[in-house]
Amino acid sequence: MPTKRTVDVLGFVPFEDIDPISFGRPYYAAPGPGADRPYTLLVEALARTGNVAVSKVALRSRERLALLRPRHGILILQTLLWQDELRDPGDLAPSTPVTDRELELAEVLIRELAGINIGEVHAEYAHALEQLVDAKITGGELVEPAEPAPALDLLAALEESVRAAERAHERPAARPRP
Repeated sequence: MPTKRTVDVLGFVPFEDIDPISFGRPYYAAPGPGADRPYTLLVEALARTGNVAVSKVALRSRERLALLRPRHGILILQTLLWQDELRDPGDLAPSTPVTDRELELAEVLIRELAGINIGEVHAEYAHALEQLVDAKITGGELVEPAEPAPALDLLAALEESVRAAERAHERPAARPRP
């Protein structure tokens, strides 16, 4: 296989031109013996230009499409799905129309909930599974999972969120005492 132990760079494109739906698995790519200078040069050049290198590489005896992208001074080899591996979604998109008011409310909610630290989000299922395993090992009591909450009416939740935000903005500022 011609790409074994090498990354064959086919060309360069802006990172934004790669549709994330084609992303596969990321790997850290280290330089081979004597390749420190070209590796560092490629990392820095990609970081400066905002481009990624579209490549072919052999992983586990299979040729893969991949891209090389800089991250924190190293290269990430991000495997990509081949175009024939991407499925056409067909007619999955609902044809339900939405009103301008609903769209405005949804935009307000998005602005209100902006800013999340994804590093603080944890897998609740994995945590519950760990607790179950610990309880089994120690002979502790197993806790039944809580019933899931019923689905919310999105429009009603949006309207209440907007009202709450408006109330928070309407509160008069506290006046200093003389």
